[in-house]
Amino acid sequence: MTERIPCIREGCANTILPATVARTGGYCMPCKQEMEREERQRYIEANRRDVNLYAGITDPVEILKIMHEPQVRDPLIRYVPYEQSEEQVYLSLSVEQQDQMKHYAMQRIRTGDEDTGKDILVYLVCYHDISLTTEVPELLEQGIYYPAILYKSASVAVRDRLFQQVNTDDVNRNHILLMLAYIGDDVVVQQFRHWRKSPPSWASELYVAPEYYTTEAGWELTKDGQRRELFTTPSYSLYKVKENEGPNVELTGNSLSMLNPSNNCCPWCGNALTTLINLDVKHPALKEVSWHAERLQIQTCVICSSYGVVYMELDAAGEPLWSSHNVMPVGADEIDPDDYGKLAPDAGRQFRIANASRHAFHASEWAMEPSLSQVGGHPGWVQDAEYPTCPRCSTRMKAVAQLDWGKVEKYGEGMYYMFICEPCQMTAVSYQQS
Repeated sequence: MTERIPCIREGCANTILPATVARTGGYCMPCKQEMEREERQRYIEANRRDVNLYAGITDPVEILKIMHEPQVRDPLIRYVPYEQSEEQVYLSLSVEQQDQMKHYAMQRIRTGDEDTGKDILVYLVCYHDISLTTEVPELLEQGIYYPAILYKSASVAVRDRLFQQVNTDDVNRNHILLMLAYIGDDVVVQQFRHWRKSPPSWASELYVAPEYYTTEAGWELTKDGQRRELFTTPSYSLYKVKENEGPNVELTGNSLSMLNPSNNCCPWCGNALTTLINLDVKHPALKEVSWHAERLQIQTCVICSSYGVVYMELDAAGEPLWSSHNVMPVGADEIDPDDYGKLAPDAGRQFRIANASRHAFHASEWAMEPSLSQVGGHPGWVQDAEYPTCPRCSTRMKAVAQLDWGKVEKYGEGMYYMFICEPCQMTAVSYQQS
């Protein structure tokens, strides 16, 4: 039997064959490979350079073009991020610059880079509510049916074309129904009403009835066939306070407080309930909301509402009260609150509400990674649209706010959605994550 020789690296207990010794100088292969990795890393750290692709560039259109270009992966290059986020740069665009980006997006689509082109158009539609009436026919010719929000401003001619196509296009029918829902004019409402009364032959091939597609666009058909909006407006962003703003920054005044622990506990898991938002009903974000208390308080168990919808009612003093209509979701009886982290005492002071409103669909495409937390506005659904039904009146509740939990906790994820039923003065909270 050939004698094995100990590896010469200090602390290594491996033994190797003489042939390996000749190749590696006495090191076992794992040690040799690890030493080569370490040497490579030392070389990278000693020779890595910073590259600022934005140096000397001030035009936001050119800055965005760079942002949308894939960066060459090179361990010797450390790219300097731009001083503003992509969202902030988009919001700074003038009307003329928005048109320039729109034209650039269509160029990318024509040259085969469909994903980048669509991304740019979605940013423009969500952040600036621009019209794509001119571009939509070409998008259809290119076979682009998603995201459906791109068709929000489609012309009458396109709408009528989609009415015809939905009857014959088995492949794209789901997308076409969503596109029609986003168009959502009186004729579309009438058509969905007709489909509800007389389901088309292809309705049996869908997972849900045609009229349910409207909820993805933020509206529904009422019992008498009218359009009813499913989210409140206007929309105000809830911003995370930056570290350099310091502890003495004026956050929200007395209009808003967030993430306050309650003295009451969840009847299911025993965890303290949390008031996600507590907002003065006189705030402009709630100008279209009819609420009988002086403040809109949306309270929940942040643990149990991640398993199912949690409803709250108002007591005689206008304070939130655990609803007798709550039904314990499957698995909630096995929850141990000790398995979940505790909110930092100052978690609520990490947020403030924006001074100005933003477009209603600003945060509707959550994958774009906009500032998602908001009061009012179309929800940024992580999964499918799920508006809970009020347990008292059996009406879909309206979305009134959402909170990005990734901005609350260091390793947090997912979105808490908040809803209200104004006639019944009830609130609800649900949760989604990718």
